Amino acid sequence: MRVLAALSGGVDSAVAAARAVDAGHDVVGVHMALSRSRAQLRTGSRGCCSIEDAGDARRAADVLGIPYYVWDLSERFEDTVVADFLAEYEAGRTPNPCVRCNEHIKFDALLDKALALGFDAVATGHYASATAGPDGAPVLRRAADRAKDQSYVLAVMGPERLARAIFPLGDVASKDEVRAEAAARGLSVSAKPDSYDICFVADGDTRGFLRDRLGSRPGEVVDADGTVLGTHDGAYGYTIGQRKGLQLGRPAPDGKPRYVLAIEPVSNRVVVGGAEALAVDAIEARDAVWFGTAPRDWTACLLQVRAHGAAVPVRARATAGGGIEVRVDGPLRGVAAGQSAVLYGGTDGDVVLGQGTVERATRAGAAAGDGAAGAGVAGAGVAAGRTGATA
Repeated sequence: MRVLAALSGGVDSAVAAARAVDAGHDVVGVHMALSRSRAQLRTGSRGCCSIEDAGDARRAADVLGIPYYVWDLSERFEDTVVADFLAEYEAGRTPNPCVRCNEHIKFDALLDKALALGFDAVATGHYASATAGPDGAPVLRRAADRAKDQSYVLAVMGPERLARAIFPLGDVASKDEVRAEAAARGLSVSAKPDSYDICFVADGDTRGFLRDRLGSRPGEVVDADGTVLGTHDGAYGYTIGQRKGLQLGRPAPDGKPRYVLAIEPVSNRVVVGGAEALAVDAIEARDAVWFGTAPRDWTACLLQVRAHGAAVPVRARATAGGGIEVRVDGPLRGVAAGQSAVLYGGTDGDVVLGQGTVERATRAGAAAGDGAAGAGVAGAGVAAGRTGATA
């Protein structure tokens, strides 16, 4: 099988490509240049697409003895992933750029170009498992290393694209095993730091990135009754459930911490209140992607709303409009519009059933659409030190 291996310049993609070669595939390596302003060097474990990364990818390809190319997808990345990131925050929602990158770049632009060139599949260093079900349909499962599992950000790809994807690291026990294998193979990236945070915000200052692109927009921080407690420089700089960095001028009457309950982009207000107001028991999601038949009846399963968050028991069903309706049976707090909602099933809860984008999250005991008081959670921004990738 002809396989295009996506080489980011990191250890995971290098070992994934090596395993694809070992499996007997005809492998070609490609590095995706996603940044319009490529830095010479990475900033530790931050940023992506530096010239250093391209060089590391080339050296890995040389060691593996496979052809290597650099594809410039920066314009597509800017027009889809970055543009979506900005538009979502401006609208008061919380996007996940990793999900959008997998949707628009790795398993859309990259895969489409690979297929057009005669490749059969794309191999990446994601921690997940792609297998065939009893009926031959592709099944997306969690990785053996649950701590590194990335099935959450891959669920958006859907079954058709999953059938053209290979994840050679799905069965590894730990990242240490990957690094040891890289060292044994003579790959110089074996000790390279993992990348984290948002890849196109190299300095890690997401709030500063948003301010530079969206501008300063002073507004009020209020409680559920509308009482002004403080001010802010932009509602997009906050996230649902945020506690730190609120800079309020007065403590809560009961002395308990206050959290961001809602972001109101039209009025440019941030609403804060007690932790109890963050509880969620119902979620509506749009743009559903299903692996298998969409369930029309209530189905018991697990829900995950954060890349590394815990899965909670829920009941879910597909809606006539192409969405997902969820009733939460376990404890869940601080869900924001724009987050990815991924449903899991299977005996061990490791099989991805479907995915959708949160449109509305309703607080326990409140009617949807009640605004801040109902935590119909209009959306969220990003707190200092937190990103949409992990919110």
